[in-house]
Amino acid sequence: MLKGHQSWVFENKPKIISTATVVGPFEGQGPLAEDFDIIHADLYLGQDSWEKAEKTLMEESAKLAIENAGLTKEQISFHFGGDLMNQIISTSFAARTLSIPYVGMFGACSTSMESLALASFVVNAGGAKYALAGTCSHNASVEKQFRYPTEYGSQKPPTAQFTVTGSGSAVVSLEGTGPSVTAATIGRVVDMGITDPLNMGAAMAPAAVDTIQAHLRDLEIAPSYYDLIVTGDLSKVGYAIANDLFKRHNVPIQETTYKDCGMMIYDYEKQQVQAGASGCACSAVVTYGHLLNKMERGELNRILVVATGALLSPLSYQQGESVPCIAHAVAIERSGG
Repeated sequence: MLKGHQSWVFENKPKIISTATVVGPFEGQGPLAEDFDIIHADLYLGQDSWEKAEKTLMEESAKLAIENAGLTKEQISFHFGGDLMNQIISTSFAARTLSIPYVGMFGACSTSMESLALASFVVNAGGAKYALAGTCSHNASVEKQFRYPTEYGSQKPPTAQFTVTGSGSAVVSLEGTGPSVTAATIGRVVDMGITDPLNMGAAMAPAAVDTIQAHLRDLEIAPSYYDLIVTGDLSKVGYAIANDLFKRHNVPIQETTYKDCGMMIYDYEKQQVQAGASGCACSAVVTYGHLLNKMERGELNRILVVATGALLSPLSYQQGESVPCIAHAVAIERSGG
């Protein structure tokens, strides 16, 4: 299964047999709205706190993904997931409700592909018949924890990003139909000394490029192998830096289409999102909604999703630490494509 130094090739080609995406009202006003299963009109989701609302997002996407697979939660062997909250409380508290054997993980905004890679690994090795992968984020809870209280109304610089309110989940199995998870590359922690928590795109871009280079090297392929390579949430600033780094490191990214989920989910002209989107749910809902729908329609055959994460905490920032970052890549191929 190990290919090269840090990649796995899944010879049994586990399939994503179902997905579910749940988002908030702002995401429902963006250009990808038709690709989401549930769009909430209220940021509170009927709860009395932002954190409880985020937990509810995770519960809803997990339950819907299981339902869309025609399964019950008792048939799911393991649940892999995490989020941005301290002690990953949103996913862990949702796991309390779901009562599925649970592996909590933290990769910041890279958690969507981290969880999918681990779920696919376990299913491919025969360690589970059905595995659930998922993550979530909420704009208001993340803003409160990592930056300033929402009520404070602080002005943000152009490099800042807008955290996606949403959750995405997927059920992985060797049985059933759906696109195959063919490979995954586990990223290294890369830290280029960025200390500004309002400039995450610049901090994460080197990690994204490092993982993409490792993936291409380990699998001995060129970018042209994929119809689309998409990063998680670099948005405008990080996307530009990534393109510069590809050129500097002689990675012919121009051979394929390269996009960023953080630049896809919102309408820049109508929605004020500074540099673009971020958050665990950013790559999750764009991938499990928009991109897999395009694969189902035959518009994409092979994609590489590279979710990016900034591994800072409020404590590390307050102590003057720089921002270590990571990116995990998962290759998804259309069956028969």
